[in-house]
Amino acid sequence: MNKADRIKRMKVPAVDPKLAKRLPPGQVLTERFPILHEGEVPTYDLASWSLRIFGSVNQEVTLSYDDLMNMKQSSVTCDIHCVTRWSRFDNTFTGVKFQDLMKELHIETKSKYVMLHADHDYTANLALSDLDREDVLLAHSFENEPLTDKHGWPLRLVVPHLYFWKSVKWIRGIEFIDENHPGFWEQNGFHLNGDPFKEERFSGEDLPIPEDEWEKKDYD
Repeated sequence: MNKADRIKRMKVPAVDPKLAKRLPPGQVLTERFPILHEGEVPTYDLASWSLRIFGSVNQEVTLSYDDLMNMKQSSVTCDIHCVTRWSRFDNTFTGVKFQDLMKELHIETKSKYVMLHADHDYTANLALSDLDREDVLLAHSFENEPLTDKHGWPLRLVVPHLYFWKSVKWIRGIEFIDENHPGFWEQNGFHLNGDPFKEERFSGEDLPIPEDEWEKKDYD
């Protein structure tokens, strides 16, 4: 049974009416930060680490970790929502905003879509409009401390308004593409877009999902 099918079997929690404007339907509020990912946690030598920006752009760029740290740094406090039904309020991430990255590198594109690439051949698709927002950033720190390895150190994407599988851990590439193609989870039953307030969890029919799978995971 794949992950999408397991989640569909979960019982569906009721949202507290007092939180309805902030907590998406079918979500459970937690103070934990559960750890969910596919494959082993990668290890890095920052001297050889790089982030590649490529595809349908006016110029391809490869950045070192020092290059990123020398860019304008920003902090964003946001709520995050996982497709496995947990939500966590008021999380502060620090890093480089996607908008600032594009401006500082003078990246131009006519593409409307992006494929994000991470280690272990992980991918996730996004509309460029979902990245070109004030609260989207490439984060290296969480709550004023470096991200832990399991939460995506040295760099992860943070896209607060979409389910958190779109906030790719261990990101290594940003590819601008002309057509919207499914990434790893999108090829395995998850929705192409992933808006929590529309409950865009799965492709195909809207099926119920349980609330307890994430409770069985490790967490910080």
